[in-house]
Amino acid sequence: MEIDKAIRESDDRWLKTKYNKAIYVIQRALALYSIEEVAFSFNGGKDSTVLLHLLRAGYFLHKGGQNCANGGPSDFPIRTIYFESSSAFPEINSFTYDAAANYGLQMDIISTDFKSGLEALLKANPIRAIFLGVRIGDPTAVGQEQFSPSSVGWPPFMRVNPILDWSYRDVWAFLLACKVQYCSLYDQGYTSIGSIHDTVPNALLSVSNSLSSEEKFRPAYLLSDGRLERAGRVNKFSSGSGHSPSFSNGLISADLHKNSLLTASAIAVGDEILLGIVEDQLGPLLCKKLHSIGWSMSQTVVVRNDVDSVAEEVERKSSTNDLVFIYGGIGPLHSDLTLAGVAKAFGVRLAPDEEFEEYLRSVIGDYCPSDRNEMALLPEGITELLHHEKLAVPLIKCKNIIVLTATNLMELETQWDCLIELTRSSDILAVMEPYVSRLLKTDLSDVATAKPLSKLCLEFPDLHIKATCDKKI
Repeated sequence: MEIDKAIRESDDRWLKTKYNKAIYVIQRALALYSIEEVAFSFNGGKDSTVLLHLLRAGYFLHKGGQNCANGGPSDFPIRTIYFESSSAFPEINSFTYDAAANYGLQMDIISTDFKSGLEALLKANPIRAIFLGVRIGDPTAVGQEQFSPSSVGWPPFMRVNPILDWSYRDVWAFLLACKVQYCSLYDQGYTSIGSIHDTVPNALLSVSNSLSSEEKFRPAYLLSDGRLERAGRVNKFSSGSGHSPSFSNGLISADLHKNSLLTASAIAVGDEILLGIVEDQLGPLLCKKLHSIGWSMSQTVVVRNDVDSVAEEVERKSSTNDLVFIYGGIGPLHSDLTLAGVAKAFGVRLAPDEEFEEYLRSVIGDYCPSDRNEMALLPEGITELLHHEKLAVPLIKCKNIIVLTATNLMELETQWDCLIELTRSSDILAVMEPYVSRLLKTDLSDVATAKPLSKLCLEFPDLHIKATCDKKI
């Protein structure tokens, strides 16, 4: 079978691992359900195109085709569902019908909405399981496993997700290694295709050309950061004008915050700090850094190395601050304990992240005590990796929580500088006018200085006066 052969001959061991796991899920499903009881939801996108060929290979191997010399079944026996929409790109429709003809797909074309169409299909056929091209990071993927029953309120069936743990990089590695056709839109800079109303080419693939006014885009497989594959899923037409597409990719200018008071908190995770074994030096430096860009630090706290303690503090601080920094925990980088606490605070699970695992392997090598690197489990559906060339491992941002990996002052300096540089192209941190600090030394007693200082505070409400044991500030 050409797909299986292409992967076996590939030098990409990560792709082979993903392929083998996906094939196992498919073969498991085919062992649990008869061919009449399974279906495949195909929409012409890159993920479902990958799944189409995985199913072809999986069915071929399931039938003992590995003993055959070449080729595979002339027809694809798994019932294929295609939800036809008037808002779909013509290129998607064209590719879907071409694929049906090329691979002998038994297509059920449904023109109603997804739920109604699915109810009618399941009522008329003995379908018990549907293969879906869902990946972690998709809006519908939160809480799903490889085998997940349909949600409450939907007709009962088993959702089978063979590529749930695949990354953007895995998808394109597979399509290119197998040399299969995919929708032509992906060669025009589209990286995630929805409807004609909410999808534009990804601005990150734009190619400037001084000789032409027409904007050009590189192919989707050249997008270096898979986390930004949905950057082209934006409001295509600006309200009121109905003219030019928006290529801002949702990035918000820090200028919007110039007149606002932004607050942050810091959470240090570490029994060693609470036991007095070590002194927290990162918190005070973080306070200074935030004050230097006009942020107010509302609180710094230290919590135990405990998932519940972390979760409670993250939940409390994230609801009352614009940003929360968390650092510490157990492990050579940051542990699944800290991240598990963040995941619990937001009510999501920890899920494997292929891209982050590759970064970890570049740091710790191929050694891993099990087939899954626990440090590569990240909060599902809310995680953004903050890449910078000076960082061996990206920082992690979960909603308004930034997980720092720094263990000393020098590392924190580096990570802070990277955050500031990243702010120039995103809205991670709004850089505002810094707080102004002045030091006043006096030999006067507290009683003598109390009245004039109180008067100053009344006249200037934004003035904050703090004192040390032997000098007034």
